[in-house]
Amino acid sequence: MSLIETFSATMAGAPPVLVIGVFLLAGIVKGVVGLGLPTISIALLALMMAPVQAVALLIIPSLITNVWQIRPWTTAWPMVRRLAPMQVGVFTGTLGGAWWLGAPAGAWAMVSLGAALIAYALWSLSGKGFTVPVASQRWLGPMVGLITGFVTSATGVFAIPAVPYLQGLGLQRDELIQAMGISFTVSTLALAMGLYVNSSYPVATLGVSTLMLLPAIAGMQLGEYLRDRLSPLVFKRVFLSCLALLGVHMIAREWLFN
Repeated sequence: MSLIETFSATMAGAPPVLVIGVFLLAGIVKGVVGLGLPTISIALLALMMAPVQAVALLIIPSLITNVWQIRPWTTAWPMVRRLAPMQVGVFTGTLGGAWWLGAPAGAWAMVSLGAALIAYALWSLSGKGFTVPVASQRWLGPMVGLITGFVTSATGVFAIPAVPYLQGLGLQRDELIQAMGISFTVSTLALAMGLYVNSSYPVATLGVSTLMLLPAIAGMQLGEYLRDRLSPLVFKRVFLSCLALLGVHMIAREWLFN
């Protein structure tokens, strides 16, 4: 099958220009606020195709952008060691969830995704934080990782509850960005493995997913440009409010019309 034929089959009837636009928008969001590429791309793509197809398209753009986020490499290894227990939990939870739940599909996947989006948006909009005591990190890290992995396997969203936990570690801004890059990279790799184990990630899809890296990177570059000219706080509030409304729409559509 040629790349063009694979592209058309992967789109599953969704207009290619809209799919490309989704990754461009998701890249812009990540460029402005530092995260959100998987969240916004999965949320919007799931309106046009099955969640498992949306997740499959996400793999390469998410992996490459998150690996890039781990820089600087000189400080990466100490952060990897610090977060290792949590990442073991993320990896185990994602594969375990994929084995138990199967590939994200059907009404339960849409409702789960909608609930995850609402939870993520409300928590982020609240502006509330908490501090994780050092003594609790040894057991809480793996637990948060397991829950994050389970949510990832069900929805394709990596942020809940990983991001709130990482923010509670008292990391500096650059350390937090690096820590999120590490966690999101592990989530992406584990999710790809979970899809492959479920025979839900045909190798041919990798080519189309790689193509989606181009609009994602272009969006990130534009987002970084806009970051210096817009108020990141206002942008983030509008983005998160729209995300919460999108989550409500997903849940209502499944409960009221199916």
